Amino acid sequence: MKKLIIVLFSLAFLAAAITLGVKQNTQHKDNDFSANPVDLLKTESSPDHFSRAIHPRKFIFPDDNGPHNGFQTEWWYYTGNLSAPDGRRFGYQFTLFRRAMTASSGDKEPPASTWRTRHVFIGHLAVTDVDKDTFYHFERFSREGAGLAGATSKPYRVWLENWVVREETDAVRITAVENGLSLELILSPEKPHVLNGKDGLSQKGPGVGNASYYFSQTRLATTGKITVNDDNFSVKGFSWLDREWSTSALGPEQTGWDWFALQLNDGRDIMLYQIRDKDNRGDEYSSGTIILPDGGSQPLGPEDFVIDILDEWRSRETGVEYPIKWKLAIKPLGLELVVTPLIKDQEHTNRLVYWEGAVKVDSDHAGGYGYVELVGYGES
Repeated sequence: MKKLIIVLFSLAFLAAAITLGVKQNTQHKDNDFSANPVDLLKTESSPDHFSRAIHPRKFIFPDDNGPHNGFQTEWWYYTGNLSAPDGRRFGYQFTLFRRAMTASSGDKEPPASTWRTRHVFIGHLAVTDVDKDTFYHFERFSREGAGLAGATSKPYRVWLENWVVREETDAVRITAVENGLSLELILSPEKPHVLNGKDGLSQKGPGVGNASYYFSQTRLATTGKITVNDDNFSVKGFSWLDREWSTSALGPEQTGWDWFALQLNDGRDIMLYQIRDKDNRGDEYSSGTIILPDGGSQPLGPEDFVIDILDEWRSRETGVEYPIKWKLAIKPLGLELVVTPLIKDQEHTNRLVYWEGAVKVDSDHAGGYGYVELVGYGES
């Protein structure tokens, strides 16, 4: 029976590998860094039989918390900055991705086998232990078949084995356990959902349908427990949710992006991203949103902000060089922010290679904390 389970798991991983175009190498330290997240969002990797984000749509909550199976790619992206009573700081990332192998709007007929699947789920779990200058990160793949992974809207629940986010009364609960590290967090919204782009349609590249449907919950009061190396810490702070689904988003000349999610101490939140071209410059599809303390929002176009790189850092493990400190000028607010990582090495070096980590925000007017994601640097 144990051998059968191993074989079935291997087949599940093979399905993920085929779907994502990654090499079948399960050894973390011997990983040859063959998968680039940018490639998963290119037009040429997106078959025509999937739905595409073309026109603005009406968002319905809580339904849109759940899956949109007609689209090829979807993610539930939670990040947060938390602290223990003694001041010890942690960042965390809990991300679940759905990648479809075939399009479906719903499974009206039961599959011939419980192991048959249309969707592969990928999970990333990371914790930044700031005081210990240590970054823990893990990755999982599994198929939807046999209930190993999946997503529902009523009730809202997304899971990949024992990595789970699920709704509770006026809140969601995140639970995840991996190799002496665990999260047990309750997240309660302090602001309403915000629609990014044009009424939630976020154009990412040239051409019809190179867009995503995109909403955020930018200030989720968070309490709970983090366990690191079997040491338990009661924590509290704020989290951020980004939700996107699409079939293609990036054009052939676009090589990556820099994404910022910043929670300022004065109650304002700022999301912005710079999509980079082959010369590593921001292009016309860069965008963002200002979220006010009362939940009102204001869109940002590429002309509304400037990102200056103040420092760089080279990974010892992959050799990739990343920008690592920034000055952001938010023109409509007359605001300049300096963004610095809480620790430099927050690079994911699994099958999808990128930098994502907790940051501190300094300003003459409003400091704070946040998260930054850097994708497409170097040869992944």
